[in-house]
Amino acid sequence: MAEAFKLGIVVPCYNEEEVLPETTKELTRILSGLVNDDKITNDSKIIFVDDGSKDKTWSMIDEFSQENNFVSGVKLSRNFGHQGALLAGVTSATKSSDAIVTIDADLQDDVNAIPKMVDKFIEGNEVVYGVRNNRDTDSAFKRSTAEGFYKFMGWLGVKLVPDSADFRLMSKRASEVLLSYKETNLFLRGIVPMVGFKSAKVYYARKERFAGTSKYPLRKMLKFAMDGITSFSIVPIKMIMGLGFFIVLISIALLIYTIVQKIHGNVVTGWSSMMISIWALGGVQLICISVIGEYVGKIFSEVKNRPRFTIERDIYTEKTLKEEK
Repeated sequence: MAEAFKLGIVVPCYNEEEVLPETTKELTRILSGLVNDDKITNDSKIIFVDDGSKDKTWSMIDEFSQENNFVSGVKLSRNFGHQGALLAGVTSATKSSDAIVTIDADLQDDVNAIPKMVDKFIEGNEVVYGVRNNRDTDSAFKRSTAEGFYKFMGWLGVKLVPDSADFRLMSKRASEVLLSYKETNLFLRGIVPMVGFKSAKVYYARKERFAGTSKYPLRKMLKFAMDGITSFSIVPIKMIMGLGFFIVLISIALLIYTIVQKIHGNVVTGWSSMMISIWALGGVQLICISVIGEYVGKIFSEVKNRPRFTIERDIYTEKTLKEEK
């Protein structure tokens, strides 16, 4: 049997006071079972990352960490967003964990898939993706847009794992490689497959949110999708060039058509056609400028090289140092 290893479970949290007690209970149950099976060591930890919550999330994490040996936490100085919080947790966990699982706090991802991930890791896989086996819990709109997004990203040449989010296991080595990617515009679903190493998938049924409200409304989902597209492909800019050539060809065709009509004396002065052309071309130009502006904005964010997160307190490191003493 393989030697037991230290597991860290990173859980980003933003205003999760309603679900936190149940999440702690469920993850503690999973860790206890894995310890009893001699698969992980008893110093394995749940690392809750408080992403600038405005409710009692951090005080609850602090309290649970004193009552439960499995629980620790990382408090960020302000809200850095879901991806930044995930990366902060992985950064902290990688210091002393042999493998890291990332999972959201809302319990929509099935915690019972974690032991299966651990088994895949023991078999030699360094990245194990949690993949949904269906989208029955999604609305028709969300289901269709998600499927369309994955197909579009694939067409752009971006390697994503369809129906997988940020529920995954990574080895210490894979996590260190992930942390070596220094971009500010984070889209971890696209970065992780670039890490490489032997990988596997674990399928699970996604549940309804246990409590609280979604932290990803439509506006944030659209921004997240745009970040994914513009962070990994320049195809949209190439498409703009193609669109420009297409419009030029249309204009040449219309010019030839106009000359032919003039020769035959069929010229009709039309205000409507002129206005439609102006508005259509103006709209296309604004869209093109916006797409280019999105890329320029990304460059602007990257060159400033600001920190992707700031840790105010790290209970995980504090606990680890005490245990080592």
